[in-house]
Amino acid sequence: MLRYNGFSFTRHFTLSMPGPLPYSIAALLYAALAFAFWRANWAGGNTASGTGWQPLARVAILIPLGLHAWLLVAGSWGAQEIGIGVGQALSAIAWLALTIYALSSLRQPVDALTAVILPVAALAVLLPLILPERPVQLTTTPLLLAHLAMAFLAYALFTIAALHAGVMSLLEKRLHAHAVHSAVAKFPPLLTLEKLLFTIIGIGFVLLTLALVSGILFSEQVFGKPFSFAYFTQHKTVFALLSWLIYAGLLLGRQIYGWRGRTAIAWSLTGFAMLVLAYLGSKVALQLLGR
Repeated sequence: MLRYNGFSFTRHFTLSMPGPLPYSIAALLYAALAFAFWRANWAGGNTASGTGWQPLARVAILIPLGLHAWLLVAGSWGAQEIGIGVGQALSAIAWLALTIYALSSLRQPVDALTAVILPVAALAVLLPLILPERPVQLTTTPLLLAHLAMAFLAYALFTIAALHAGVMSLLEKRLHAHAVHSAVAKFPPLLTLEKLLFTIIGIGFVLLTLALVSGILFSEQVFGKPFSFAYFTQHKTVFALLSWLIYAGLLLGRQIYGWRGRTAIAWSLTGFAMLVLAYLGSKVALQLLGR
């Protein structure tokens, strides 16, 4: 039995993942849609919103997205166990990113972003097969599951926001250098990308806030032990709080001072760096305990 921050873990390897066939089907569907979107956006196809094949393609994405979602759930959750690993996490982040862009494309011209993320999703959906999980038996409560879900979704959204900010930075440098390639011109305007960035960060911030608050207020129900101020000295908590403060400052600066552009990108990437340090600290601690 392993214990870490109130979690009880037992090495367990009975989590049953789906076979390789549904993963392969999802990857092929993503690849086919990636080819179609690429032709439309960068091979002279018609990209006008609401014309041609694109409305149908936007609906067709729901098929592999639904299959991918089922694979994530079936491959991660058992009757009394959960599979937490790099392959499953990266696959989930790719799924969430594609879901965000696919839904955004219904209201905003972001098909170029969908075209970029589709081949990534085609590869990411296969990662659980390449990097199999090491399932653990987890003594769970509904509050613990909610806490884990909110924390993971917050991390995933901030990861997407960081990648999104990176794309914005590259596009902004191209525009300022007056080196706008035809491929760059297909991307949405920076204002559209910026609006989407703050939407992603806003949702992630709410989820991170709920995860931190639930860990403090319901410590005994979530972690199995009463709250202690020692909680604030733990590596992952310190960096998670630093990240929360950075994202809070960014959202406040946006609201009061109208922060945008390079300032927003810099704050977004700094906040994500703090979350990466928090995540790495937790993973290292768990690996040391598992030896």
